[in-house]
Amino acid sequence: MTARARRAGPHGRTAAGVPRWAVWAAYATSLTALPAGLWRILSVDFRVPLMEVAPDADPPPAWFGGEWWYVIALSAVSEALAFLAVGLVSEWGERWPRGIPRLGGRRIPILAAVVPAGLGATVNTLLWPYAMTMISLGHKVDGSGDAGFGTHGWREAVFYGAYWPLAAWGPLLGILTVHYYRRRRAAESVGTEPVMTGQCQGDRQPSRMMRAGHTVKTPR
Repeated sequence: MTARARRAGPHGRTAAGVPRWAVWAAYATSLTALPAGLWRILSVDFRVPLMEVAPDADPPPAWFGGEWWYVIALSAVSEALAFLAVGLVSEWGERWPRGIPRLGGRRIPILAAVVPAGLGATVNTLLWPYAMTMISLGHKVDGSGDAGFGTHGWREAVFYGAYWPLAAWGPLLGILTVHYYRRRRAAESVGTEPVMTGQCQGDRQPSRMMRAGHTVKTPR
């Protein structure tokens, strides 16, 4: 079953030719970083006892200090990067938003989206499954020594429940990237990749051909 091109959702309008499974996979990808970010903010910044702290451990970061904001910024950036996967199934992942000067409304080149998405998928696939496997076995990420995490019992379950979803980030993003590339290349090959000529010339209204429901082939 294919999602309609103009159907709007929390991510905006779904791009033409995107099946429902891809939309749900994009949502899932965008949420892989959220539990870990919440865990960091709650345990480090807000002192929620999700870790067992030794008496001689370093104190938590000062309220609203530099380290305090760093934890929030790290979590926010991680979630923003994960959310970019939604662009692979949305119209805003195929055309620059109208508010961007000189680029608004223009088609995003396929490789401009596929190359960074592919690199992100590769890095996350190589990093998180391996890192979480090492930590689950009680080792550091490099495989040596004790990981040193103060989590046991329910705290350990919460920690792994928050961080293991990161292992799915890379594989899900890789699947979406391949689908995005194949879908847009197929649309170009048959001449169904829409071109909003009016927007490319600075006009915010689609051309007459587009309003009439016609499409023209995109020049490569």
